[in-house]
This record gives sequence, structure tokens and C-alpha cells, in this order.
Amino acid sequence: MPGYPLHRSTPPELRERLEAERTGLPFLIFRTPQDEQRIVLLGEHRDRLVIGRGEDTDLRLSWDGEVSRVHAFLDRVGEEWTLVDDGLSHNGTFVAGERVVARRRLRDGDVISVGATAIAFCAPAQSSSSMATVTSVGPHVAELLTPAQRRVLIALCRPFKDSTYSTPATNQQIADELVVSVDAVKSNLRALFSAFGVDDLPQNQKRASLALQALRTGVVSRRDL
Repeated sequence: MPGYPLHRSTPPELRERLEAERTGLPFLIFRTPQDEQRIVLLGEHRDRLVIGRGEDTDLRLSWDGEVSRVHAFLDRVGEEWTLVDDGLSHNGTFVAGERVVARRRLRDGDVISVGATAIAFCAPAQSSSSMATVTSVGPHVAELLTPAQRRVLIALCRPFKDSTYSTPATNQQIADELVVSVDAVKSNLRALFSAFGVDDLPQNQKRASLALQALRTGVVSRRDL
């Protein structure tokens, strides 16, 4: 999502975004003045979503004084979503820095500027395959990792250097390699489980799933190992 500040997201927020992507439905994502993430799913039951500052709008940006009471709206046309601003707003609506005149078709990754608020439009179904969707989140995850988390993740994946049928490194092996405590390894792994959305899996599946996702999405490359 070019232009959207993914680096500010916490692991729980990233997980929420991944869960939204897995629905296959388009959705909007933005941040409040309190720097909290908000996601609005555009389900099959919805054909229009009104954006504005007024109480009757569907996506209300009451804090943004540059937003008109009824500023713009999203309109579904078949399987596609379009952004419409046909003179409703005082300050205009922009996509990728270009002012919207009447109607504009939205594509996955478009960032809508409404007043001082940036809203990203995400459409997972526009990806060529489900694997492409999973792969596209790899760089987003990478931006969230601390140096310590990345070192633990690489050490976890190290046994896969020569074979994809290996088993991930144990906590003790990781601790020995990095010269840290086992408790420090466990703490970083908990954060990684959350970031990759695998913390709900059975305990005996988390580590392998984390390692395979890290390798498949490119967060950890063969060169890192």
C-alpha cells in the first residue's frame, strides 16, 4: 500500500489487517488522530459508503476540519469499487496525489486523501492468486520487526538452509547461537507469532508455520541463512 504508514503498525494491528485480507473482501484502512488503526470491510451487502464529517455518514471523520459534512462516497459497480466526488467536497478528494473529478475506479493499494486523512483501499481479490496476496504482506511484516526479532527469526529458519523438510531450531539452539537467554528467545517468538498471525495454531504447529511463512514471503531469504 504505497503511501500508507505501515511502519507504525503494531503486531496486533498487522494481524487484524491480515485477517481482513484473508476474507477476500475489499476494505478501507486508516488511522485516527490517536494513531489507532481502523478497518472498514466493504462486504457484499454494501453498495455505497459515504465519507464525511456529518453524523449520517458511513465513514465519519468528525475530527478532520478539512473534510466536508458529505465529502465523497465509494460506489460499487459490479465487482469493482469507484470513488466519487462530483463537487460535494470543498477541498477536493485525491488519489495518489491526483484530484478526483467525478468518478475514479479504485485499485488495490490506492491511497485516498480526504482532508488531512489518508485512507488506503485494499482489494485482495485483485491479486492474481491467493499466494500472491500472502507474498505481498511479506515486506509489511519485515518493516515491523525489531533487530532482535529478526535475528531470532533467522536463527529459527536456519535448519531450512539445505532442506525444506527440516524442523525449526529449538529455543535452546537459538539462544546458543545468539548468546541470549531462552526467555528472551521465547519473548521474541511470541511477538513473531502474533505478527505472522499464527498464534492461534496448536503449540506444536506454530514454529514450523512461522518459519515457512517467513521463507515463503521473503521476510527471510536463503541468503540470510
